[in-house]
Amino acid sequence: MNEQNYSQIMTLKLPSPLAPLKIGTRGSPLALAQANEAATRIINTFQLPIEAIEIVIVKVMGDVIQDRPLREIGGKGLFTREIEEDLLANKIDIAVHSMKDMPVEQPPGLILNTYLPREDVRDAFVSLDFNSISELPDGATIGTSSLRRKAQILNKRPDLNIVEFRGNVQTRLRKLSEGIANCTFLAMAGLKRLDLEDDHCHPIHSDEMLPAVAQGAIGIERRATDLNTAHLLEAVHDKATEQSIATERAFLAELDGSCATPIAGLAELNGTHLRLRGEILRPDGSDLLSDDTSGSISDGPKIGKEMAEKLLSLADPNFFKF
Repeated sequence: MNEQNYSQIMTLKLPSPLAPLKIGTRGSPLALAQANEAATRIINTFQLPIEAIEIVIVKVMGDVIQDRPLREIGGKGLFTREIEEDLLANKIDIAVHSMKDMPVEQPPGLILNTYLPREDVRDAFVSLDFNSISELPDGATIGTSSLRRKAQILNKRPDLNIVEFRGNVQTRLRKLSEGIANCTFLAMAGLKRLDLEDDHCHPIHSDEMLPAVAQGAIGIERRATDLNTAHLLEAVHDKATEQSIATERAFLAELDGSCATPIAGLAELNGTHLRLRGEILRPDGSDLLSDDTSGSISDGPKIGKEMAEKLLSLADPNFFKF
């Protein structure tokens, strides 16, 4: 922490049991684990009592409607809209989000510029009977609600059958045990945060399945005018995660990415340089366009934007159409 930040923190009005910092979150076990990770980092950084943080569960439409694909009911904003409304209404002080669920633009009056250290970015192959995609027999059934994963799998194995698999991590694992599908795919970050890794969970190298943009990252959103909270969050912010996420989200923004567009992207840092890999797919997996480039971390957003422009120039106008 530099001298300027230390000076700012020394003048902070810290949360207390009488005026706790209210953290808004979805109510799923994973969302609560992420909110508690943010709370623990703040508590430990400032040596606060546990009562100085209050977790506030906000019911969001994406969790209420489970019987339809996200693209049919509004896309990524369904996991954030109600939380952001409560933030703007001063019902909560900050909001904790899975970054891969976040739209690329925030509502006026809100800022998303704090990130916790990123977890494992990989996807996991989860099955009670098989250890990898290659072991699946012809015609096997895969359960997933992710258009990206569906397109990536069908690109490799068009023989496989895909069924809709909505719900939190525990719900999807239960559906797997009920025999609804032979396998499913989950984010390794979520499995680790919930301590649900076991012999049935097999990490997939990013060379085999490129993850979703911002997978494994937790973002903290606040009101733009709340400078006290801004200074408080500086102490738990992870710069490396910010740099990789800025690159990936610039790539996503230029593609106008949503839950209706199969897009994958991963920025990896090495010293002052980064490597960005990106790909776009037709929803049915019949075509995949990808790119792999490196450059300076300071040029990350520019690199992301230029990669998106390149891939779009190679795709026909109906590339993302169903």
